Amino acid sequence: MLLIDKYAYMNKLASVHPLEKMTLSLGLLLLSLIMRDERISLITFIVMSAFIILSAKIPIKYYAKLLLLPGFFLLSSLVSILISITPSTSTLPAHIWSFSLNSWTIFVGSASLVTAQQLFFIVLGSISCLYFLILTTSVQSICHVLRLWRLPTLFVELVELTYRFIFIFLDSMQKIHLAQQARLGYSSPMQWLRSVSMLITALFAEMFQRSRELNNAMEARGGETVYWQEDVTYNMKNWLGIAAIFIFLIIYGGFF
Repeated sequence: MLLIDKYAYMNKLASVHPLEKMTLSLGLLLLSLIMRDERISLITFIVMSAFIILSAKIPIKYYAKLLLLPGFFLLSSLVSILISITPSTSTLPAHIWSFSLNSWTIFVGSASLVTAQQLFFIVLGSISCLYFLILTTSVQSICHVLRLWRLPTLFVELVELTYRFIFIFLDSMQKIHLAQQARLGYSSPMQWLRSVSMLITALFAEMFQRSRELNNAMEARGGETVYWQEDVTYNMKNWLGIAAIFIFLIIYGGFF
């Protein structure tokens, strides 16, 4: 079991009803996307990170590592937004920095800086909302709420199967890769190419076998794959806290 899946089952908020956690995370995500306010997005990131680290007791080092992956794609996207290139003969728009090289001018426009800054905070807030959900809520609980919302059964089952196979795929890939490394399978370029081709072949065969086993298990259970513990109940204090957060952000953001 990967850590991200392990924490989803073994965090301090695992006993909280999933509808409350999904309402909080998806509500803040929508609020951040609709209002497009940097302050709201920053507050959302701080609130979600506090819940993840302080309430769910997810190690801060692990949370920081999770932020690094989308952070890399985010920063690379911001660079492409910030830097513009135009012929030297063209009139530059309002900008904060420019550099001429031969017949071209590289510059950072003021409008691009505002767009990049807004995008950075919105993405940061959105990522924290999604991490809060996947680090505190198991996939069975998420699918249970999706069924409560009357979403199509086929869609819910596809969500669960896709989620499951991502972890199965990563787990199998790690094991096979580790075994190949132990046999010096990546010691030379030719060995690397041979090992990668064997890894892909082995993964395909294992995924095919796992999917057949899962299909047989689902048929044996009448097609049901989602199981839910009925002992989790709603908490009025949690709902009041969620409502207070939404009301504060809406008023603070000047939505009305």
